[in-house]
Parts: sequence; structure tokens; C-alpha cells
Amino acid sequence: MSNKNDIPSTPSIQVIERIFQLIDILATKEEAMPLKEISEKAGLHPSTTHRILNDLVAGRYVERPQSGSYRLGLRLLELGNLVKARLNVREVAIQPMRELHRQIQQPVNLSVRQGDEIIYVERAYSERSGMQVVRAIGGRAPLHLTSTGKLFLAADEPQRVRAYATRTGLQGHTKNSITHIDALEKELSRVRQYRQAHDNEELELGVRCMAAGIYDDQGQLVAGLSISAPSSRLEDAWLGKLKETAHTISQQLGYRGNP
Repeated sequence: MSNKNDIPSTPSIQVIERIFQLIDILATKEEAMPLKEISEKAGLHPSTTHRILNDLVAGRYVERPQSGSYRLGLRLLELGNLVKARLNVREVAIQPMRELHRQIQQPVNLSVRQGDEIIYVERAYSERSGMQVVRAIGGRAPLHLTSTGKLFLAADEPQRVRAYATRTGLQGHTKNSITHIDALEKELSRVRQYRQAHDNEELELGVRCMAAGIYDDQGQLVAGLSISAPSSRLEDAWLGKLKETAHTISQQLGYRGNP
């Protein structure tokens, strides 16, 4: 005597795979695609493609703006917004930060912009016991004196950078601090070109930092990931690992651009 558990699951799995395949194909173009093109890309018979797409139209996962053409539907946007609302850059960043710290054994910082300052919201480092921890630290620092702060200034329009300079007076903390607008603008130009930033003992003597940006699904800079270390121990070789980790976090936030 058989029961429902004996029923082969392969056909259902195959249909699900085809659904995902068709959604991925539709995602390659912004405009609606004709049925023939979709079926050819999927390697499916047009009648099979038509049947699956019609079921997706009924569920609002796909739209049919005109007979025989299809595009992604608003239901996917609704679901995407639910996922986006649940995402928190701090939560997403914790594990990648821990892994980066494990590789380099130096503090890894997560910072966000708040007005004319950055605020450190998480930090991965090792306690004396050797245990890796991630902890909110709440420290603040001026944008122009920090690697992450420079990332945010580089994302601003030139007039906003000048307004920042006027408001803050570009006060320095060390002999290496950038305190003139011309020097700051040159520095920000390099940041934009290389998509990375550095603090060469500008906030604190004896400490250097490097930073890479974290971006959301709209391509907006939402945070900076930085490595801080004693000046003599900061290694340029860490930069690649830093940018890779920042890109991993960005992807988990929905970013689809280049690193």
C-alpha cells in the first residue's frame, strides 16, 4: 500500500526551477520581453513557458502589459521591500567583519555618517582572551579626519563639501590633519577615483586607517568599513581583503554594482 510520501517530487521541483529560471530571464531586461524570446532563452517549449508565465501573472509576480509580452511584476517589489526593511547594516556586517578580523588580527570598524561626523557603530577586535567580539562603541569623529568620513564627503556634491568646510573650519587634530579646502578637495578626488580612503595619522598620531564603502540596493553609500592599526603595522595588502569584505556586505544589502 502506498502513501503520499511515495509520490515522486521531481516534477514539482522541475516546475519550481523553471519558475526561478523565467524570473531570472525577465530580470535581465527592464522592458517587457516577447514570449518567443523568453522561451528560447529558457530552452523551453513556448506552450510550457506560456503556461508558467500565466500562473505567475495570476500571482502578480509577472505582468503582461500586452498580449504575448511579459515583465517582472509589482509583487516582487512588495516582497523586496519587506526584505529590505528587515535588513540592518550592522546585523549584515557582523560575520564578514569577524572573518576579516580573523584574517588580519587588527580592529575592523563599521561607521555611519551623522551630520558632520561619523559614528562608530560596531567594532570587531580580539580581547586578551583571544575571543573575537563585535561591539557597538559609539565614538564620533569629524568627517575630514577619518578614512570613512572621507568616503562620505567624496560622495557629496562639491558645494556641500565647501559648506562642510565653512561650518567646521576644518579643524585639525594632528600635524597631518587636512585643514585647507584645496587639500581636502584633492584628497576627495583621489577617493572618488580609487573608491577607497585613508587616514594617515590625521585623527590620532601613531594610528593609520583604510576604508571602503558599503552601498545599498540603490547604490547609496550607507556605511564605511575600515581597518585601523598602529602606523608601522598597517599593511597595504589588507586593502584588497577590506574592499572584498565591504562588497560582500553591500551585496547582502542588495547592491549589484562593481566592487
